[in-house]
Amino acid sequence: MAIVGRRFVEAMIERALWACAALSVLVTVGIVGVLAWDAAAFFRDVSPVAFLTGRTWTPLFRTQSFGVLPIVAGTVLVMAIAMLVAVPAGLVSALYLSEYAPPRVRRMAKPALEVLAGVPTVVYGYFALLFVTPWLRTWIPGLAGFNALGPGLVMGLMILPLVSSLCDDAFSAVPQGLREGAFALGATRLQAATGVVLPAAMSGVSAAVILAISRAIGETMIVAIAAGQQPRFTANPLVPIETMTAYIVQVSLGDVPTGTREYRTIFAVGMLLFGATLALNLCSDWLRRRMAGAPR
Repeated sequence: MAIVGRRFVEAMIERALWACAALSVLVTVGIVGVLAWDAAAFFRDVSPVAFLTGRTWTPLFRTQSFGVLPIVAGTVLVMAIAMLVAVPAGLVSALYLSEYAPPRVRRMAKPALEVLAGVPTVVYGYFALLFVTPWLRTWIPGLAGFNALGPGLVMGLMILPLVSSLCDDAFSAVPQGLREGAFALGATRLQAATGVVLPAAMSGVSAAVILAISRAIGETMIVAIAAGQQPRFTANPLVPIETMTAYIVQVSLGDVPTGTREYRTIFAVGMLLFGATLALNLCSDWLRRRMAGAPR
């Protein structure tokens, strides 16, 4: 009787797990379906070529233009600034925690670093607008009140724990024998860390960087608050710009009538954003699988 009851419980647990997995798949399919349906309606009115190659983005103006490159350029600009902050700082902090830090320091430093990941992004946005940008303007007189530089720097701080944690896991997965072999050949700790551990964990480090890029591209509140809402096809970080996520927030506030071509632009932009993040996540997953299957 006990065996029958245990089998029944295990069967129910298996069905519950299957239902959870199926629900996540159905939610993803539903999101893609909604995006694709309204994006297809938008592209019946607007040429996909003009949408992807145009350099003027004024869908809410009287004279409409639907070239998405300005908000793509703003997204890439903020992401690049964030990566310039997050990747070096995250990599160095992960190397320190993995190769140098005593166990006591590691137990204290890693949770303290990861606290940054728990701060709401709206707090980061107002931090960028009310503190970082005014501070930068004391050093850069031509810096606009809304700009790409301040949000990019703050976004880099927000993403830093992600890069540090994933790189630390990659470094910890390197066999200890590689380090001992480097020490036996006379390498210093720095030479072993940069010449042995880092190359051996490069697949994991690359996956961490790609995931951080995906996180930066999809960030909303920091750029919506502090970057401005002026779509520009520019690489100048000192002027106001607009990102894809900030534009979606702008239209979603309720001022644009539902079902119009202007409203459907958010689904076209969302589909583009979804495709970019999906490609980055697939690339990261491929790198992780390659790292897991690599000979040690």
